[in-house]
Amino acid sequence: MRIAIGLAITAIALAVAGRRFFWLFRLIRSGQPAQGRLDGLPTRIWTEIAEVGGQRKLLKWSVPGVAHALTFWGFTILLLTIIEAYGALFDHDFHIPLFGHWAAIGFLEDFFAVGVLVGLLAFTIIRLRNAPKRLERESRFYGSHIGPAWVIIGMITGVIVTLLILRGAQFNAGTHPQGDTPWAFASWLVAQPLSVWSAETNEHIETAFLLINIAIIMGFLVLVAYSKHLHIFLAPINVILKRQPKALGPLGTTPDIEKLMEEDDPVVGAGKVEDFSWKAMLDFATCTECGRCQSQCPAWNTGKPLSPKLVIMDLRDHLFAKAPYLLAGDTAEEREAALATLAEKKGDSADGAPSHTVHHVPESGFGRVPEPGAAQVERPLVGTADEGGVIDPDVLWSCTNCGACVEQCPVDIEHVDHIVDMRRYQVMIESAFPSEAGVMLRNLENNGNPWGVSPRSRTEWTEGLPFEVRVIGEGEEIPEDVEYLYWVGCAGAIEDRAKKVSRAFAELLDMAGVSFAILGSQESCTGDPARRLGNEYLFQEMAKANIELLNETKVKKIVTTCPHCFNSLSREYAALGGNWEVVHHTQLLGRLVEEKKLVPISPVESSVTYHDPCFLGRHNKVYTPPREILEAIPGIRGQEMHRCKDRGFCCGAGGARMWMEEKLGKRINIDRMEEALGLDPDVVSTACPFCIVMLSDAVTEKKLAGQAKDSLEVLDVSQLLARSLAPAGAGAANAAPADEAPVSPAG
Repeated sequence: MRIAIGLAITAIALAVAGRRFFWLFRLIRSGQPAQGRLDGLPTRIWTEIAEVGGQRKLLKWSVPGVAHALTFWGFTILLLTIIEAYGALFDHDFHIPLFGHWAAIGFLEDFFAVGVLVGLLAFTIIRLRNAPKRLERESRFYGSHIGPAWVIIGMITGVIVTLLILRGAQFNAGTHPQGDTPWAFASWLVAQPLSVWSAETNEHIETAFLLINIAIIMGFLVLVAYSKHLHIFLAPINVILKRQPKALGPLGTTPDIEKLMEEDDPVVGAGKVEDFSWKAMLDFATCTECGRCQSQCPAWNTGKPLSPKLVIMDLRDHLFAKAPYLLAGDTAEEREAALATLAEKKGDSADGAPSHTVHHVPESGFGRVPEPGAAQVERPLVGTADEGGVIDPDVLWSCTNCGACVEQCPVDIEHVDHIVDMRRYQVMIESAFPSEAGVMLRNLENNGNPWGVSPRSRTEWTEGLPFEVRVIGEGEEIPEDVEYLYWVGCAGAIEDRAKKVSRAFAELLDMAGVSFAILGSQESCTGDPARRLGNEYLFQEMAKANIELLNETKVKKIVTTCPHCFNSLSREYAALGGNWEVVHHTQLLGRLVEEKKLVPISPVESSVTYHDPCFLGRHNKVYTPPREILEAIPGIRGQEMHRCKDRGFCCGAGGARMWMEEKLGKRINIDRMEEALGLDPDVVSTACPFCIVMLSDAVTEKKLAGQAKDSLEVLDVSQLLARSLAPAGAGAANAAPADEAPVSPAG
C-alpha cells in the first residue's frame, strides 16, 4: 500500500511541477538572443563552484550567509535521505549500495538535518527583526512576498522534522540505513521517546512518516515551481550564464546601432517585456526577493522610488501575466487570436486601457501578481501609474548605475543592464527623458563634452606648469619616447576642481620621469554619459571616432584620472574594436611609489577617509592601489567609512545623473558626506573627478549650514601624494582650503 501511495503522490507532484517548469522554459526561450553566455566555460565552472557550492556571495553577509550555507548544504547532503526514503518504499532494509551503511553517512545526514533547522531558526529571527510592517522602507524585505516565505520555512521544517521522526522509528524497528550506530546522533535522540512502543508500532510510525515526508517533499517541489523559491533550481543556471569575468564593468549588450537604424521599425533597448533577452527573463524568474540589492541602493536609501528588487519583481510579474500572449505563437495572427481570447475571458477589450497595474503593498509586505488578460498586453513597459506603466519613469531615471545591486545579488541578476535597456528605448525611440539631460546630449554632439565648451579649452589646465606638456597634433603618431597617452577626460580638462587633479597628476608623472603626452583639442568625451543615459547611438558614434583616432595615433598605453573614461576605454570599447593597455592613475601612481620612483617624504598631518568611486571600485575591482598610496604618505591617519569597498556608497553622479536634477528624496552626495563627517576627517579623498565635484558640493553646503569645519577638504589621492612630495613648508599646499590651494609639489 505504501508503495502505491508514495508513487501516486510523486507522479502527481512531478506532473504538476514539470508542467510549470516546461512553461517557464518556453517563456524564457521566447526572449531575444543573448550572445556569449557560455564563452570561457572553465571560468564559468569555477564561478559555479565558488558561488553555488561555496556560497561566496551569500557569505558576504555573515549570519544570513552561514544560515543559507547550512540550508543549502543540508539539502544537498539530504538528497541521500530522499534516495533512502524511496528505497524504503520498496525495501524496509534499504540502504544506498556500497557506502549507504557507513556510520559516517548517518552522522552527515543527521548533522545537516540539525544544521538546516539551525539555519531556519536564523531565518525566522532575521525576518522577525526585519519585518516590513515595523521597519517599512528600512527593511530589505519591504515589498517582498512575505507570506510564501513563511510557508516555505514551515514546509522545510516539516521535511526535516518528519525525516528525523522517520529515522528515529527506523532506529527502533531495526531498519535504519546505517544500523544502530550512535553516530546518527539525531536519529538516536528521536528514537528514545519512540522506544516506549514496540518494534511493530515503530514500523507503522515509520510507514506513516515516510509517506508524510515524501508528501511534504513533493508539495515543496510544486510550491517552489510556482513561487519566488524558483531560485533553488534557477540560481545555479543563472550564475553559470552571467557575464564574465564579472557582471559589472561594461554593459552586457552593445547592439549594432547602424544596422538597427536601417530597419523600417527599429527597436533599440526594451519597449515591451518581450524585447528583453532570454537571459534577462531568466534574471526576472530567478529573483529571490532577499532585498540585498535594495538595502545597498543609493537611490532607495535616499527616499527615491527606485528599488532594484521591485524593478525585477514588477518585470517578472508582468512577464508571467503576459505569458499566454507571448506563448500563443510566433505569428501576428496567432498572437492576435490569443489576445482576443484573453479579452473575452477577462471581460476587457483588446484595445482598452489596462484594468489595473501591479502594486506592491508595503503595509503587509505582500505583492500582487496581475492576472493574465488583454490589458497586460497593452500596458506600457515604462509609464506613470495613470498610464498603467509597469515601471514608473521616476524609478527608471533614479538609477546611478553604481552597480551596488549587481554586486550584492547572490544569484547574479544584472539589474543595471535591464534598466539601461529600458532607458535606451525611452531615449532613442520615445525621446522621453529628463529635459536637463537633453542639454548634456546636445553639448556632446556639438562640442564633444557635456559642458559644451570649446575643444580648444582642453589644454588650458596645462598653463603655468613648470614643464611643457607634449600635445599630439592632428595626423601625428605618438612619439616612440612617449610611454603613456594621458587621457585627461572632459572633467579633468574643463571643470575647475578636476583641473587641479590633472595638474597634480601631470607633475607627479614628470617627477617620476614617466614620459606622457595628451591629445589636446583632439580628445573628445568617451560617450559614457550618453550610454548610461540610454543614447547608445551617440555613444557608439563617439566611441568609433575615438577608436579611429587612437588607432591612427598608434597608442599602446593609456592612463586616465577618470574611472568613467577608464571603464569605457578598457572595458566597453573592446566590443567596437578598441584594444589598448589602459590603467587608472591610482594604479600607475601606486606602482611608481612601490618602485621608489615617487617617495613621499613630507608628512601630511591629516585624518583622511577614502571614498570609493563606483566605476573604479565595483565596476573594475580597483580598491587597493588608492589605499596603498595613502598608507605610504607619512602623517596620514586613515579611517574607513562604514560603507566602503564593495559596499561603498555612490556620490550620485553616475548613470548620467551628474547632469540631471535630483528632485526626489534626499541628495545622494549629502547622504554620503554625512557618513564621512561622522568620522570628523580633515580630508575626504577619492579618485574620480565626478566624485570630487559631488562631494565638494556637499561639503560646501555643509559648511554653509555650519555642519562641517571650514578646513575640511575634498582631494584626489594624487593631490595628497603631491603634497607629500613637496619640500616641507612649501607654501600653502599643506594647509590652504581645497578651492584655493595649489596642488603641485612646487607649491
